[in-house]
Amino acid sequence: MTDPHPTLLQLSLLGGASFRDVTDLLGGLTWAEASAPHPGLPRTLADLIWHLSVTQRASLNIASGRADGWPDDLNVWPQAPLTEPDFTAAHADLLAGLPEAQALARDPSSRARDVLTDLAVHSAYHWGQVALLRRLNGTLPSAGGGA
Repeated sequence: MTDPHPTLLQLSLLGGASFRDVTDLLGGLTWAEASAPHPGLPRTLADLIWHLSVTQRASLNIASGRADGWPDDLNVWPQAPLTEPDFTAAHADLLAGLPEAQALARDPSSRARDVLTDLAVHSAYHWGQVALLRRLNGTLPSAGGGA
């Protein structure tokens, strides 16, 4: 983030204030770890990353005015097991969307603020799941990006 005085909304979208920085949470995440199932849990890390990517992209499209509303036919969870290329694309799109979210949150319209606030709250819930799964795996990077 390059803004010397980020807004609470900007911080809520990327972490670093209320929860761990998103790039820290994702640091060193591999396909092997992301695709590994956890007994008793319905989702893998890859599923969560895919879900975060899809919902972020749809929200950014609305907040930026590229879309009028949430697509009726949007699947927000993978309909079949993800492949490594699916995961890699979702991971890259998720990271690419973070600066766009930051830019939109700098001085948002009323509609953009509502959409981005919803995205921040929704994403924080799932970032907590990502952190917990990585902690269970013993791979949660330390704050600041170290292993």
